[in-house]
Amino acid sequence: MVIDAEKVSPIVPPTALDVETVTALLGRPPSVGFEVVVMNKAGEPVVIRNEPIMQDGRPMPTRFWLVCPKLCLAVARLEGKGGVKAAEAEVDQTELSATHSQYAKERDALIPSEYSGPRPSGGVGGTRRGVKCLHTHLAHYLFTGEDPVGAWIVEKLEEGCFA
Repeated sequence: MVIDAEKVSPIVPPTALDVETVTALLGRPPSVGFEVVVMNKAGEPVVIRNEPIMQDGRPMPTRFWLVCPKLCLAVARLEGKGGVKAAEAEVDQTELSATHSQYAKERDALIPSEYSGPRPSGGVGGTRRGVKCLHTHLAHYLFTGEDPVGAWIVEKLEEGCFA
């Protein structure tokens, strides 16, 4: 499986069509402001980048969200066949820890210092260590190119592993 995804440049606020498309892909309206940051060759959203605080004031720990149905299904299959444990066993834990820290740092920098409500915590997928969700790691990797679990997922999907 070759992944059809390309970083959007420049990133602009979502259009009404983007909101409608993402709503359909999620099966519900987004509960947080977002931007489409990765699209496929057909111009369809693959990854959205969420604001750190939802519209109701709750924290949103998942900054990057995979919305492409084909990729979501492929990653779900990978997870269902032991992909989370395999990724944890095969990925360098020091590099993964650094990824979680950087993810949290970038997300937290977007929250105004005067904000007094609940804040998101953890790194990729809301966890501080290890792997919680392959979908969030792949979404993060497709945008940043810097997530060891996301790179591992791409490798496994392109090899046809866990299919």
